[in-house]
Amino acid sequence: MKGFKDLLSHSTNIVEGIPAAPGIQIGTAFLYKKDILSVETALITDVEEALQNLDEAIARSKKELNKIFSLAKEKMGEARADIFEAQLMILDDPVLMESIKNQIRSEKRSPEYIVHKEITKYQELMIIANELYMRERAIDIEDIKERIIRNLQKKRLQSKVQPNRIIVSDSITPADTILFAKSSVLGYVVDHGGLTSHAAIIARSLDIPAVVGTHSGSQQIKNEDFLIIDGFQGYVFVNPTEEQINYYKNKIDNLTKINTELIGLKDKPAETTDGRNILIMANVDVSGEIDTVVTKGAHGIGLYRTEQIIEELGSFPDEEEQYNIYNNLASRIYPDVITIRAFDTGGDKVKLMDFKEANPFLGLRGVRFLLENEKIFRTQIKAVLRASVNKNIQFMIPMVSTLQEIKRVKEILHSCRTELNSSKIPFDKHLKLGIMIEVPSSAVMAGEYAKHVDFISIGTNDLIQYLLAVDRGNDVVSALYQEFHPSVIRTLHHIITETKKAGKTVSICGEMAADTLAIPLLVGMGIDVISVSPSAIPSIKRTIRAFSMKKAKALVNQCLDSDNEEEIQNIIKKFFKENSIQRTRNII
Repeated sequence: MKGFKDLLSHSTNIVEGIPAAPGIQIGTAFLYKKDILSVETALITDVEEALQNLDEAIARSKKELNKIFSLAKEKMGEARADIFEAQLMILDDPVLMESIKNQIRSEKRSPEYIVHKEITKYQELMIIANELYMRERAIDIEDIKERIIRNLQKKRLQSKVQPNRIIVSDSITPADTILFAKSSVLGYVVDHGGLTSHAAIIARSLDIPAVVGTHSGSQQIKNEDFLIIDGFQGYVFVNPTEEQINYYKNKIDNLTKINTELIGLKDKPAETTDGRNILIMANVDVSGEIDTVVTKGAHGIGLYRTEQIIEELGSFPDEEEQYNIYNNLASRIYPDVITIRAFDTGGDKVKLMDFKEANPFLGLRGVRFLLENEKIFRTQIKAVLRASVNKNIQFMIPMVSTLQEIKRVKEILHSCRTELNSSKIPFDKHLKLGIMIEVPSSAVMAGEYAKHVDFISIGTNDLIQYLLAVDRGNDVVSALYQEFHPSVIRTLHHIITETKKAGKTVSICGEMAADTLAIPLLVGMGIDVISVSPSAIPSIKRTIRAFSMKKAKALVNQCLDSDNEEEIQNIIKKFFKENSIQRTRNII
């Protein structure tokens, strides 16, 4: 059977997009088109009647969203269902609602026209923003606007779809995604949206494959077309050939077989054949993923991305909100440890700043932002400290580049401890503080920096990007983003070696940590902790249990002597073959 690249190079029936939710499905397309609401600028004679109609429409909209909110909590947990609670808050926004009512009074035009005009103004500001996050939130607000207008016009929402279909649409709202799930949809193909769109987040929560950002998928695909959706790679095959169908049926069979085999590894240690144990932890975005962390056999959370809270709420959470989230996570994962990363904003992360930067990847990111916005940072630190009473929380600082940053963070941490002490608020007085190594300056100084903190975590995504001066999201130069480049291998070896000399533990997270091909190399270098997405944990365990530490060290020495990426990859592939290790990346 031909390989995946051969399948692509000879195919003209492909719709390409962003792989937003992993999985593969084969099925029939259902082309979903929303009713276009007509909004007239008609003058009104009875203002009070119009205001009453508006109040009734808002009440009906709240009732609809509350039902969806309840369904979402049942299907995906309370944390991710908060998406709909945020929409309900828009309907309760007194400033927005009063503005709409005042416009109705002054302009004496139909309430649906005023609703459309006023809410569209907010959307347009979001759409022209440079931040993808803001543009994607505009879709959520579109749902609110249409919901109010539809209820003003007393029209029913048509959201029923035929069961067991792949939904193809120009755009889908979070509410659509939840309601369609009741019809056992197989997947989503959407013209607009990105990885952080709420529809994509919900699809991932529900394990429904999704390819978004196809631009014209809904024009290329017809209703009842036969489709293959590949949520791992971001491709949709329209009316696939027999060769394509056979390839993907084989792929699905392999995935099913692997998942069945890996279930038995849940309670087994990630231990080499000669007894070297590696701690496998999970990367988590939201608390709704905790159940998956437990079922996949992770020993705690190695990375909790707190900036996702900002994405969900649309603003920085206060101390009490953060305390409740962190405390809930720590309690649920106890006695295992959770590593909470401080807000990592800027660059390709969530960004809620008014100013523009010429090069945000080299700008106010991570710890730089936190030290410039000390009030936000102190609020988060106090929330983390308060939640640490069970002594299973660690705190980690992103994007550190200088020793001065580490020292200033420790001063602020000490000040927050003193403040809580004076208020007689309990916390873990021995809370461990760590830093992420993501930039070359920290990589070079890893040994020295390790002396000032309790642990080091290597963030491979940014580290490789900065080492090679390659934007990994830029298709033009993406081929130069090489995780097995000799400079990357030697840098990782330096960081791990120097951190261990300082007597500190070192962990690794990022895409490289989840690549089974890299695992023997990382273990051979002496990594203590590997933190990956929950779904990757079983295959990582299986890989580690297939080789000895002695052989892994020899592999490292071979790779360190190499001067090119291709040779390093070939050395590792040979290692896999000699040790009969199955390479998961070849299958999925």
